[in-house]
Amino acid sequence: MFTFPFEKLEVHQLALDFADKIYDLTDEFPRDEKYGMVSQARRSGASVAANIAEGSARISAKEQARYSEIAYGSLAETFSHLIAAQRRNYIDKEQINQLRPLVFKLSAKINGLRKSQMKRYSKKVNQDPHILREEEVAYNIVENLPGTS
Repeated sequence: MFTFPFEKLEVHQLALDFADKIYDLTDEFPRDEKYGMVSQARRSGASVAANIAEGSARISAKEQARYSEIAYGSLAETFSHLIAAQRRNYIDKEQINQLRPLVFKLSAKINGLRKSQMKRYSKKVNQDPHILREEEVAYNIVENLPGTS
């Protein structure tokens, strides 16, 4: 049976575990938060794994690294939702603290993946004389444009 490369990544498996825990935690939120905090936390929680998967499908290592950055941002966003939920007494501090080790491990794995992707990108940039680096791009300064006095 065919499997996608991202399915073999430990970071993707951890991200799926994280999403499962977010769904479990938000099951107990008040009904009136179903379309508010519950929806936001679940979408950002699921987004961590989804962005890792989407990034793995990109050809360029630079693009892959960008999706890893987005996955990390989704992780932070989700954890922020949990802190807000704790402040609203939807969950208690102990529930957040039980999740912290997974969040720290997942963040380290995402950062490790991103470093690896950026290392591959840097290696390619340094080896390919045809890739323009930003500092090499000539920018023309246009002065005295109409309407910009």
